[in-house]
Amino acid sequence: MTRVRSGHERTINHWHEQDQEPEFVSDPRSEPSSLLAPLRKRFDDMVARIEELVNLDSGSFTAEGVNRVADLCQARFQASGWKVKRQRHRLEPGSLGPALGDLVVGQRVGRRPVADGGRRLLLLAHMDTVFDEGTAAARPFRIRGGRAYGPGVTDDKAGVVSGFEAVEVLCDQVGFDDFAAMTLVCSPDEEIGSPFSRPLIEALAGEHDLAVGLEAARTNGDLVSARKGIAAFTVEVEGKAVHAGVRPAEGVSAILEAAYKTVAFQALNGRWPEVTCNVGVLQGGGRINVVPDRAVMRLEVRAASTAALEQAMAEVARIVTTTTVPGARAQLLWAHRHVPMERTPAVAVLVAETQAVARDLGFEVGETATGGAGDANTTAAAGLPTIDGLAPVGGNAHGPDEWLDLDSVVPRTALLAGLLARLGSRKIDH
Repeated sequence: MTRVRSGHERTINHWHEQDQEPEFVSDPRSEPSSLLAPLRKRFDDMVARIEELVNLDSGSFTAEGVNRVADLCQARFQASGWKVKRQRHRLEPGSLGPALGDLVVGQRVGRRPVADGGRRLLLLAHMDTVFDEGTAAARPFRIRGGRAYGPGVTDDKAGVVSGFEAVEVLCDQVGFDDFAAMTLVCSPDEEIGSPFSRPLIEALAGEHDLAVGLEAARTNGDLVSARKGIAAFTVEVEGKAVHAGVRPAEGVSAILEAAYKTVAFQALNGRWPEVTCNVGVLQGGGRINVVPDRAVMRLEVRAASTAALEQAMAEVARIVTTTTVPGARAQLLWAHRHVPMERTPAVAVLVAETQAVARDLGFEVGETATGGAGDANTTAAAGLPTIDGLAPVGGNAHGPDEWLDLDSVVPRTALLAGLLARLGSRKIDH
């Protein structure tokens, strides 16, 4: 039996725990259902914390808003006894890029060292959303029909709160410490490909044994065992500007060349299994009486396997260097790239472990692959066995009706906590 402290109270928008009276619960590794009672007591406070985060605008390029979320995360880390580090985003001299929010990382250290079989577990959550400043005021957190709504409610503010709750219930209320370390990353830029936080996450991946992504479970509760890789590009096309009515034959239309390339890029869809390509932005020209001498294209390629992604990227490069309009030129510029998170044998073990915990909690969970990429791709690419979708259930991410299933908050947080307990001192073969 393991000692647990309960009876804790919080006020809305307050992230500090109160003193708790001790109780006794079963070992969460063998009886994860023992986690449900303490989490039910914390439910109202979990929802209040999610509400607080949702009502803060934290679009990836709204650095001030992201840092308000980072302030709350840092305060909670410090108040609850985590080791905490905060790294500020600093622009290189002469850089034209926007300033991003800070990265905040907290860690709990257990009593079992790595040499004795203790595992180091890395949890991945992100504080940024896709929404512009002012969205939270226009569509604040609200509850209707058992669901919570608001910008970022499920992607990924419920994931942030769930990560804190799972680790703190285990360590503080249950007193579980049979692990080497649990590290929670709160990143500021996942929605734009993690240009700032990715090198730091890669470094952390080298210091841990397993990674757990706190993106939302799928709408049917499925875990995410594989994610497509993504390569994003900008293509700049140059032509020759002349008067469109007087000397059209002397001009070189960059827009026409970009149109041919668009057709060629779109033809990559399905050329290899599960490969998609999308030209999402096409801009060019300035006046209708001038043959356009410049066009800019922005596109992405997604693939389920590294081999297919490499093939598709090579074909993108070939299309860029092949011109159809005589005299046109083009160059390929990188935006960002995520290697696919593939379902390896080690991932299959993590799925089986998670499903066993779910059954002990009284429900079943499936698994699926998804076309979205994220920080779990980064840890997987670094060779770290990674599973994702461990946060509560939600849907319509990035849209005006993004929702969180409130009935899933307690059981999914118990699932996460139970999985962390099982993985804390068990070697995973891979």
